[in-house]
Amino acid sequence: MRLMFIGDIVGRAGRAVLLEQLPGLRTRYGLDFVIVNGENAAGGFGITEAICDEFLNAGADCITLGNHAFDQKEALVFIERQPRLLRPANYPAGTPGRGANLIENAKGQRILVMNVMGRIFMDAMDDPFAAVEREIAACPLGLGCDAFVIDLHAETTSEKMAMAHFVDGRVSLVVGTHTHVPTADYQVLPGGTAYQSDAGMTGDFDSVIGMDKEEPLRRFTRKIPGGRFEPAEGQATLCGLAVEIDDKTGLALKVAPVRIGGRLSPALPEFWG
Repeated sequence: MRLMFIGDIVGRAGRAVLLEQLPGLRTRYGLDFVIVNGENAAGGFGITEAICDEFLNAGADCITLGNHAFDQKEALVFIERQPRLLRPANYPAGTPGRGANLIENAKGQRILVMNVMGRIFMDAMDDPFAAVEREIAACPLGLGCDAFVIDLHAETTSEKMAMAHFVDGRVSLVVGTHTHVPTADYQVLPGGTAYQSDAGMTGDFDSVIGMDKEEPLRRFTRKIPGGRFEPAEGQATLCGLAVEIDDKTGLALKVAPVRIGGRLSPALPEFWG
């Protein structure tokens, strides 16, 4: 199975490069499944139904969220009728939407996608490790699903790495989101789980984590807010991760970074040609 995960889409620039590149990526690499983190897609804060539909129509199979999941209030409603849009599974009981879903691709393969949020330097949430353990027990790799992917939306690399080792050999991929900077630690762990601390953002890197530089600089240097954060609108880089998954075991065989366009050095998965 050829799977691609695309990191946090930030604002109009991020949406534009995703919509431009995703259909071609699916065709060029024969992708079997694509996951996109869309929690910053609407002006940097949350996602709207129109944007969600746009991503799905462009070739995304599933969209994950994070701490900005409900910044656009309409998400509280439409997430209930959109099974391919996931918010963190460890939100409190009664939160609209779902934190995991089993999605079948065109080949009939069953991919379990789970969105979970970290707790270090983040809002108080239920235990992400317990939430993941429950989902693994309910839908084990190789029995309940053919691939199992976790988007861990978290601030610290330590929490992300700990989660990866906690589930190594039991899921296909643990990929970090939220910090918006692609890390160089992409690897297949000893048990066969692919991992990267952060997939990076899909947005303009001539910015402060995707936001226009003026307001963050004002707040850092003067401690006085001058307005709201606005996404940077320059040429964006699409950042993500390519994973080849064994059809027999559901574990990862190969993993490589994806970076297209914008200011960062390009990277494409050589093992797919």
